Amino acid sequence: VAGLCLGPGTICSPHIPLVPDDIDRASLPSIMQSHKPHFLAVHCQEVGGKNYEASMSHVDCFVKELLSSDAMKEYNRARIYLDENYKSQEQFTALGSFYFIHESLKNIHQFDFKAKKFKKVVGKETCSETLESTPALEKEKFPQDYFPESKWSRKGFIRTRWVLADCAFDLVNIHLFHDASNLVAWEKSPSVYSGTRQKALGYVLDRITDQRYEKVPYFVFGDFNFRLDSKQVIESLCSTATMQTVRAADTNEVDKLIFRESDNDRKVVLQLEKKLFNYVNQDVFRENNGTSLLEFDKELSLFKDRLHELEISFPPSYPYSEDSSQGKQYMNTRCPAWCDRILMSPSARDLVLKPENEERAIVYDNIGPNVCMGDHKPVFLSFRITAGAGKPNANKHKCCVVQ
Repeated sequence: VAGLCLGPGTICSPHIPLVPDDIDRASLPSIMQSHKPHFLAVHCQEVGGKNYEASMSHVDCFVKELLSSDAMKEYNRARIYLDENYKSQEQFTALGSFYFIHESLKNIHQFDFKAKKFKKVVGKETCSETLESTPALEKEKFPQDYFPESKWSRKGFIRTRWVLADCAFDLVNIHLFHDASNLVAWEKSPSVYSGTRQKALGYVLDRITDQRYEKVPYFVFGDFNFRLDSKQVIESLCSTATMQTVRAADTNEVDKLIFRESDNDRKVVLQLEKKLFNYVNQDVFRENNGTSLLEFDKELSLFKDRLHELEISFPPSYPYSEDSSQGKQYMNTRCPAWCDRILMSPSARDLVLKPENEERAIVYDNIGPNVCMGDHKPVFLSFRITAGAGKPNANKHKCCVVQ
């Protein structure tokens, strides 16, 4: 999950299965209490969780409870978009986009992509049926040939467009492809999975900046599934170790890699399997928020002219233990990585880094650092937007003229 707080506000991107039992309800309210956002955007992935067919019925109950909660009592307008149509394999993305507007914010408009004009946001609306035909958003699942081995999974994006404080901007909820096998990811640098994600992200950026609509600043946040360069990070972590290859008896395919210290009784440093990444010292991913490993976080480099990010000062957001008593512990399934991110266009970065945005007013961090939040730890960005922030004459900019 990822989230954004604007004006003061928050962008939040939680990859949290939207099932009530899986959410620590104290965490989002605590962020709201600390930052007091006027505009709150929350982007969720895997709505309904892994067992979405059985769990999807709980989502509507959760949304109703959320809207009526004490934490939301001062938010008199809301727009909630849930892709729950799991029976349509060609369209189902399991994305959920939540937008909450504080009662003190008097003038906010949302773009109608069919009518090509902005409309004032009034009241609370929840949409979960046929999002493809909902004019307030654009939703796409990636083309089938983008999927690894052309096998469908729940990956795509949802875009909405808003005008706040005379400034128009897009908010894009995104879910990119994961690594299917640690062994395949290890084979070369960069991995084949990295290339698949870059292709899909390029597709999204091309779509939201094409000629159909006027270009505006954009924020893209959600689960990018970015991973550290497996080959390079393993070579660094196991620089003094020797590698043993274990092959399956029936196929002779690599089944396991075991890295052992050259001395010290040949102690196992790392054991790597398709879905096992068992490293001897998890502290390396937590000490100083794991930032010594950011040199292996390279998947954004291809988009350095199109996407920017504030400095990361929180530990890798995935894969955390799903044991409720192990809020800081990583699972031994994947190499920990910063999968959940909040990225922005150069013009959106200019909004965030305006001189009036004092450094202390900008926060890019995770939610619930010591609390079990599922296998992904949500991240959020909080900053202020002032009137006319988009351009010197933003209120005269044709994209911001409300019709």
